[in-house]
Amino acid sequence: MCGRLNVTDNPLVIGLLEELGIPLWPNALRTGRFIRATNTVSVVLEHNGQRRLQDAIWWLLLEPADSGFKPSQYTSFNTRSDKLHTKGSAGFMAYRQQRCIIPASGFGETEVIDGKSVYHDFIGEKAIAFGGLYRTWLNKETGELTYSCSIITLPPHPKLLPYHSKAMPLMLPPEQLDLWLSPTQQDVSVFDDLLKPVLRQQLTGFQIDKPSHFQQIGQEFVLTAD
Repeated sequence: MCGRLNVTDNPLVIGLLEELGIPLWPNALRTGRFIRATNTVSVVLEHNGQRRLQDAIWWLLLEPADSGFKPSQYTSFNTRSDKLHTKGSAGFMAYRQQRCIIPASGFGETEVIDGKSVYHDFIGEKAIAFGGLYRTWLNKETGELTYSCSIITLPPHPKLLPYHSKAMPLMLPPEQLDLWLSPTQQDVSVFDDLLKPVLRQQLTGFQIDKPSHFQQIGQEFVLTAD
């Protein structure tokens, strides 16, 4: 998955948040057609039995900066599923204790063809609940916590292969949302089936000229769910 999210406060996304028990007031969902890696995103997490919408930097590894923390030099907006069981890796403990959901309307993918970047955007038939991880970073001078997050990526799916040949994002099914958010569920073997590349909902795709312009090229197409 490439580092582009589309998040709108449409009825589908609002419905997903309501299903998760997240009221939109006083919470504020961060929205944008082009949210890129290192930007701040809204994640749903559960802590001490309470769920909330939390701002998080879309880059799991942070490092100290003059005003707190900034994205590390190590790329970490995605966490590969084959690294989740590697002790000492950035996502090992988070996968067991600090899972989150990143709600979105869609996402973008990039594939290099004949030396040229080709961009596609995809919109879900329903709101997308991306399976993510989060970490916290304590500023010892101020006591302030900064949150960071990543989206878990899976091996490429055949239907998405032409648009991004390296990986696909983990999109959670509705029946697994509660279990995914539970920090007491530390036996992660229950999530093994989620780490297989499955297209869990229908996607509408279209090519764009570039993410910053968002000019559609050609006709829309549909990728049917498995």
